[in-house]
Amino acid sequence: MQFTESSTLELKRQVVDDIRKTVIAFANSEGGTIYIGIDDDGTVVGVKDIGDEMLRLSNIIRDAIKPDVTMFVSYVQEKEKDKDIIKVTVQKGTECPYYLQNKGLRPEGVFVRQGASSVPATESSIRRMIMETDGDSYEKMRSLNQELTFDAAIEEFKVRGIPFGGNHLKTLHLVNEDGIYTNLGLLLSDQCTHIIKAAVFEGKEKAVFKDRREFTGSLLKQLNDAFAYISQYNRVRAEFTGLYRNDKKDYPDEALREALLNVLVHRDYAYSANTLISVFDDRIEFVSVGGLVKGINLSDIMLGVSATRNERLANIFYRLTLIEAYGTGVPKILNSYKGFAVQPEFETTDNAFKITLPNQNEQLQDSGLNSDEKRIIDLAARLGEIKRKDVEAELDVSQTMAGRILKSMVNKQLIETAGQGKKTAYVLKK
Repeated sequence: MQFTESSTLELKRQVVDDIRKTVIAFANSEGGTIYIGIDDDGTVVGVKDIGDEMLRLSNIIRDAIKPDVTMFVSYVQEKEKDKDIIKVTVQKGTECPYYLQNKGLRPEGVFVRQGASSVPATESSIRRMIMETDGDSYEKMRSLNQELTFDAAIEEFKVRGIPFGGNHLKTLHLVNEDGIYTNLGLLLSDQCTHIIKAAVFEGKEKAVFKDRREFTGSLLKQLNDAFAYISQYNRVRAEFTGLYRNDKKDYPDEALREALLNVLVHRDYAYSANTLISVFDDRIEFVSVGGLVKGINLSDIMLGVSATRNERLANIFYRLTLIEAYGTGVPKILNSYKGFAVQPEFETTDNAFKITLPNQNEQLQDSGLNSDEKRIIDLAARLGEIKRKDVEAELDVSQTMAGRILKSMVNKQLIETAGQGKKTAYVLKK
């Protein structure tokens, strides 16, 4: 029999550690055969102590290659020119890419067959193999980086009184059944490659930067750091009516929190683009990449319908009580702005989703309302509807003065009446 190396045939004089790369390359490609006891030029030299060598060979392949490839590898002792040789048959595996355990899912650990050689795979081919094997759900795929730490996640879970580590990593789907870190694990790890970029601008346009910041690390750390940062720009403005002080933030805390959670939980992490937060004098914009999940439109979102792109990530946020239930984020944002003339805006394209939160105090200043009118609008927003006695108590004014103020606001179309006579009430103009 003539032996010549090819894309599916490899010749080895003896059992050496380098055989691991060939087995990986065959399993990641179209399979192949390795003959041990034959030189590169086809000369049959044979194998001594063939039983021990076959055992050593099987141990090397079992211990050094991940995922487990042994079910796709078979060993046969054959005779060639009266000499013992080992025939190793490798089938194409079903869990590509296979890799050297001590190198991980990197080019130096993953090999493919190229002609008669076993060569390192490119990162793009590794990603393609992962997608073909694991499916197109980003969070379920195996992470290219297997050297992950979870200091920030451990701390967050500890604060919430939820166990983390050991078998819990499998329960949370941070590792798969083979103990390999998934992309979900990468997102919660300290080595997460996705970042949030925040910028504060002077005025209402993207012209002059006042400050900019990048938030890195675990998504849980990014969430806390980004919220603390934008909260610095959520100013409390005070108004005085006589001796009474009325404090009001530029943005409802709940709206900021839900908008930030939305861009982190629902973005498409298969893209490398950054999550963006832009702070202006009159608004804050949150932009995430990925657009809406197929089959869902903006009208569905406004009604509270939710199709979660990252279901396992959302489940972890739910377990940490960061979100209450799927689909409640947008309704919460809208409810926190109830009664205000300028409402949050939601925009979507094929590849992006944008939430714009208006500055409540800025819109009131721009409206030209006096302090009493602002307080009445706030009161109506809180109570849903108000009566004249509510205004008397809020402003500490007489019945006649309260009536005059309410009549003026109706004429300005700031509020409207509901009911008649003794049942007359006032609600915000729709």
